Amino acid sequence: MARDGKYSMEQDVESTITIRQPKLPKQAREDLPKNRSHECKKRKIQRYVRKDGKCNVHHGNVRETYRYLSDIFTTLVDLKWRFNLFIFVMVYTVTWLFFGMIWWLIAYIRGDLDHIGDKSWNPCVDNLNGFVSAFLFSIETETTIGYGHRVITDKCPEGIILLLVQSVLGSIVNAFMVGCMFVKISQPKKRAETLVFSTNAVISMRDGKLCLMFRVGDLRNSHIVEASIRAKLIKSKQTKEGEFIPLNQTDINVGYDTGDDRLFLVSPLIICHEINQQSPFWEISKAQMAKEELEIVVILEGMVEATGMTCQARSSYVASEILWGYRFTPVLTLEDGFYEVDYNSFHDTYETNTPPHSAKELAEMASRAEMPLSWSISSQLNQEAELKPEEGEKIYEDQTERNGDVANLENESKV
Repeated sequence: MARDGKYSMEQDVESTITIRQPKLPKQAREDLPKNRSHECKKRKIQRYVRKDGKCNVHHGNVRETYRYLSDIFTTLVDLKWRFNLFIFVMVYTVTWLFFGMIWWLIAYIRGDLDHIGDKSWNPCVDNLNGFVSAFLFSIETETTIGYGHRVITDKCPEGIILLLVQSVLGSIVNAFMVGCMFVKISQPKKRAETLVFSTNAVISMRDGKLCLMFRVGDLRNSHIVEASIRAKLIKSKQTKEGEFIPLNQTDINVGYDTGDDRLFLVSPLIICHEINQQSPFWEISKAQMAKEELEIVVILEGMVEATGMTCQARSSYVASEILWGYRFTPVLTLEDGFYEVDYNSFHDTYETNTPPHSAKELAEMASRAEMPLSWSISSQLNQEAELKPEEGEKIYEDQTERNGDVANLENESKV
C-alpha cells in the first residue's frame, strides 16, 4: 500500500471491466482452448441505476394500459421529444382538417358552391369556393388570424354555432398542447446534468473511524435550494425463513440524525457515511468488498433557484468502483480573496494507510488492546495493516503489557 503523499490519478471508471492478457505469438494463441477467449472479453456489470442517473428497469406485461390514458397530460410530457412534436403537429392539423371539412359540408349542403360569383346569393361564408378555401378559413378561425377575405355572414345560424364550437375547442387544444410543451421545456432534468458525482467512492479512516465517502458538486453558479442527499444499498438478500428478496434496498445513513444530509452546495462536498454497527458495511472487509455484488445508489434532491422547481440527480457505485484505502484530492484553494474550485481534480483520489479489516474487526481489536478506539485505529492498526499476522499479534501483546505497566504506575502514584 502506498504511503501518504503519493497520488494515484484515478479517472472515470467505466461500467465494464476489461481483463487484459499478455500478447502471445500467433501459434500460441491458436493452441489456447476456445473457452480461454471468454476471459479476455468484457464482463458487463449489471446496474440498477446507471451512472447518468437513469434507472435500468423495464416495465413489461403491463395489462392496465388505460391508466396511462387516464393521465394523458403526464403521458405526453414523459414522451420523447420526437413523439411529442409529432403529436403536437398532428393534433393541430387534424382539428383544422376536421372543422374545414364541416365548413365545406355546410357550404355544399346550402348550395353555396353552386352560386359562386352570384352576388344575389347570401352564402354562409363569403369567398368560400372549395375544400381548400374551407380549410384555410378553419385555420383563420381557430388561430384568430382573421385576414378579412373570407368572413362568416349573419344569414347562416349553423355557421355561427360551428364558429362558437370551434373557438371553444380551439382554446382548449391551445391550452392543453401549449401547456404540455411548456412543462416539457421547463423540466429540471437538464439542470440535474450540472450536478456531478465522483466516479468512485472511497473507504478510509476519518477521525479514527472507518468511513465510506463520495463527492458531489454543482457546476452552475445558481444554487440548489434546500439540497438534501440520500443513499441506498441495493443488494439481494435471503431472510431467515428462506425468502429470497432480489435487489433489496437498505438505507445508508449519510447524516440524517445529525443534519449533515442537508447540503449547502456552493462548492464540492464530500459526503461521509460512518461504518458503525448500524451500517450494512459493518462486517465487510477489503477482501470481501471485492467479491460483493452490491450497488450504492445516491440521490441528490433540491429546488432550482431560478425556477423553484424540484430537481433530482442520481448516480450509483458498484463494488469495483469503491476504492478501499483512498481519499479525495482537495479541489478548493484560496486565490486573491476568493475560493477557486478546480474541477479537473474533482474525481482524483490518492492512497492512504487504511487497515484492510472490517469495522467490526477493528472494534474488536481495539477492545482487546484496551485502548481508546480512535487512538488505536489511527496509530497501531494502520501499522499492523502492513505487517504479517504474527507481527500484528505481537504488537497487541506488547501494548497490553504497556497498558498494565501504566496502570500500576498510576496506582503507585496515588498511594
